[in-house]
Amino acid sequence: MIPVVLSGGAGTRLWPLSRALYPKQFHSLVGAHTLIQQTVLRLQRAGYAESPLVLCNEKHRFTAAGQLDEIGASAQCIVLEPVARGTAPALAAAAQVVQAAHGDVVMGVFPADHIIADETAFQHALQKAVLLAEENQLITFGIAPGSAHTGYGYLRVEPSAKENAAPVLEFVEKPDESTARSYLERGGYFWNSGMFVFRTSTLLEAFALHAPQVLNHCAEAVKNASEDGPFLRLDETEFAKAPEDSIDYAVMEKAENTMMVPLDAGWNDIGSWEALWSALEKDDYGNAVRGEVLAVETQDSLVIADRALVATLGVRNLAIVDTPDALLVADRDHTDELKSLLAGLLSTERSEAQHHRKVYRPWGSFDAIEQGEGFQVKRITVDPGKKLSLQRHQHRAEHWIVVRGTAEVTLANEVFTLKENQSTYIPPGTVHRLANVTQAPLEIIEVQTGAYLGEDDIERLEDDFHRSSGD
Repeated sequence: MIPVVLSGGAGTRLWPLSRALYPKQFHSLVGAHTLIQQTVLRLQRAGYAESPLVLCNEKHRFTAAGQLDEIGASAQCIVLEPVARGTAPALAAAAQVVQAAHGDVVMGVFPADHIIADETAFQHALQKAVLLAEENQLITFGIAPGSAHTGYGYLRVEPSAKENAAPVLEFVEKPDESTARSYLERGGYFWNSGMFVFRTSTLLEAFALHAPQVLNHCAEAVKNASEDGPFLRLDETEFAKAPEDSIDYAVMEKAENTMMVPLDAGWNDIGSWEALWSALEKDDYGNAVRGEVLAVETQDSLVIADRALVATLGVRNLAIVDTPDALLVADRDHTDELKSLLAGLLSTERSEAQHHRKVYRPWGSFDAIEQGEGFQVKRITVDPGKKLSLQRHQHRAEHWIVVRGTAEVTLANEVFTLKENQSTYIPPGTVHRLANVTQAPLEIIEVQTGAYLGEDDIERLEDDFHRSSGD
């Protein structure tokens, strides 16, 4: 089986921790590894050591590649979706890429943001699914519902099908609460996990029969794709023409060979703060905490302190998430409604809706620790052996002070070294570059001054990562 990892989600219901430019799959929410790392390691432990094919947003490409590298796993290919069109076009493209590389093989599809507590049960279900897929079945995994959840789609099978694979009779949209309760009472309904297994030929034949427009445009998008190291950029013009749809409704619900394999493995898609609270270990009072937290007379609450001490007194059933630039305080029962809150932030063009104060780059990261009229202070970390682009700015000057490590500085036609407590000045319009040629991290403080300090005031002249000036 060739694993395909879907990493295109934005995780908006986990704001302010998850944001558009650094969504939940790249965070360590449960355990030491991030969710995408857990997904890949889980598949390796299941016996599928084949390097995964990863689908992700263009803006997340270096983060995805970097996080796989951290666990010693490299993707056989990272397919970049130029625009979001849903899982149907994504998987139509992925199946063609896999088939071109490996022939007609079984392909497993796994979102990068799920938690699986019981890996043994997961492995057994996966083995069953692979065998059925080899018989030209389209396989999805169903989760026995533990509650009348309104945030999931549902699969309907015969009520007698509890432990064995069964044909899917119906794919059901996310229901309201009363409808969800009726599903639990009637039986035969499972949560739709969003994980799939099928032969590439079986899936592509289903696309040709039920969604030919998706297939045709994605075929052209793959044919006209461009390679950039480990990245495969799908042709944007053709991919954008593909009708936006999910794989469930474009293909799976229309096909006559769709089957569900029950999965009882402690599955959780961490789709809300409520879901994260349920997945985390709790104290004697039902509190799940992370970071420096003092909880007094506090019950059934989630408290995440990523910035400073968070103290609570006499509260219950809250979700409190404190990040360096945004604080969320919400009733746990209302955390599924975060999309409306985020829409308000987007309508007022608040930067907190899109990115964190700390921004990751393929060479390391920077943290905008202070800013005001005409100045900005950043803490820049450059990973060993990495360097920023050769660049210049028209509207700002920069002062660099090394606080840890050794910096190699290019300034106009001069190259020199700066050690700890040494500094340099870069006037506006001057070509410059910062590099770490050592095997230890480099950390500097950058003070920017000028009339305009936006990130788009970067003219890249050379770049190891093939980024444009606006990237």
